Amino acid sequence: MHHRGTGTARTRTALGIPGYAHPLLARAEWAGLTRPGTPLHWVTLDVADGPGVLPDPHCLEAAGHVRNAGVRVLGRLAAPGSRTVAEVVTDAHRYLEWYRVDGFLLDRCPAEGAALPEVRRTLAALRTLRDDAHIVLGHGVHPDPGYAEVADQLVTFSGPWSAYRWSQAAQWTADHPPERFCHFVHGVPRSHLEEALRVARWQGAATVYFTDRTDRGGRVDPWASLPGYWDDIVSRVGTGVSE
Repeated sequence: MHHRGTGTARTRTALGIPGYAHPLLARAEWAGLTRPGTPLHWVTLDVADGPGVLPDPHCLEAAGHVRNAGVRVLGRLAAPGSRTVAEVVTDAHRYLEWYRVDGFLLDRCPAEGAALPEVRRTLAALRTLRDDAHIVLGHGVHPDPGYAEVADQLVTFSGPWSAYRWSQAAQWTADHPPERFCHFVHGVPRSHLEEALRVARWQGAATVYFTDRTDRGGRVDPWASLPGYWDDIVSRVGTGVSE
């Protein structure tokens, strides 16, 4: 396992929420995000596989509560490649107009260098809508290093604990601080939470999300509901520091 050598720099570890279910279906999840002391970097809003076709008052209310608690809300967008730049920008505009989001998570973003120019064009277009937008690229794997130059954060791991515990950080990530990287891990047993946090710190990822939910062979979204150990992960992550 490649250990990030960040010298004396210390970065507070916090949660990035990949996207809970609709607020009507996940009341406890959304309510838990606004509890004082919950260590959050940002929360993803996914209305209907994107912003939907009409404003949703329940999503506006839920997002507003989170933003009023001082936490960024990101709109989930389908990544370039699966949609045209114009379609992505249209969805982004809806998120901004209807839900007042602070930025975007581009889900399943391409990772290969050949796709970088299109992603760069897309991000430039998004920043014309809001120049201070916080943009996260949801690769789920280590992408071409060039992607680190165009976005605020990269998701360099998204997958099961069985793969994460033996994973390694790409050598080039050591050139960037931990706050540039996110790890999403499902199927993490409660007894392995501390080990999962150690892996994230060693690999230099300051934004994390761990859950005991699993995808059951791709049939279930493991991110849609709270981990069974939510209070435990809030406590552990809240005291975590990346070195």
